Amino acid sequence: MYHCHCSRCRKAHGAAFATYVDAPLAAVTVVGQEAIAAWPPGVEGARRFCRICGAVVPYAHRDTLFLPAGNFEEDPGTRPARHIFAGSRAPWYQIRDGLPQSDAYAPGQNATPEPDPTPVDRPARPGGACLCGAVAYVLDGPPIKRRYCHCGRCRKSLSAAHAANLRTSADAVRFVRGEERLTRYHLPEARFFTTVFCDRCGSPMPRVDRDRGIALVPLGTFDDDPGVPPLGHIFVGSKAPWFDIADDLPQYKEYPPGG
Repeated sequence: MYHCHCSRCRKAHGAAFATYVDAPLAAVTVVGQEAIAAWPPGVEGARRFCRICGAVVPYAHRDTLFLPAGNFEEDPGTRPARHIFAGSRAPWYQIRDGLPQSDAYAPGQNATPEPDPTPVDRPARPGGACLCGAVAYVLDGPPIKRRYCHCGRCRKSLSAAHAANLRTSADAVRFVRGEERLTRYHLPEARFFTTVFCDRCGSPMPRVDRDRGIALVPLGTFDDDPGVPPLGHIFVGSKAPWFDIADDLPQYKEYPPGG
């Protein structure tokens, strides 16, 4: 198990980093193939995602299957050993857990790093895009707050250790390209929980809730530093058993006082 900070993982998951467990391809059975899409299609090692809800699902390269740890329903019995591609770490995230770090792959891994994707038509104001570049957005207003959420719904929807969400007003998010490619999935048993993602590459995208006047932006999709410090960790009562919170930010079992 390892944390990957490459920009491709950040965009694919919409999170500060991705966490993967490597397993022999023959040791894992993946069901529900009819619901899986891939980007780029037809390429070995392509990212794979659920075409219904956008969650990242296991993908294969040669004889290895890469399992996104955020999807585990039980403790997999292993723990993160290293941060890889720490040289591509998001400028708004600090690594504080003391695990070994590599600027690219871990020592001994025989693989050639892919270049970070170049932002397409990068705007002058803070914004971001999906992994394939089909959808892009900008912030036309100030961010309100930023938190890390450890609830099981966020972990599954982003297939990550936790969500990193920026909250702003509904009018502050403007899509500059590809809004027609957005797919929405509302969790039936939830009052508000909805995922929004690019239908081509599966990257999480901003969710604009005009009824409540807010927008939630997955920070991993940003091409810039939004410039707002995190306020803390919420729903740590649901935290993944394999992830340790190493910073000194406030922690709340569920929502903080005042919401």
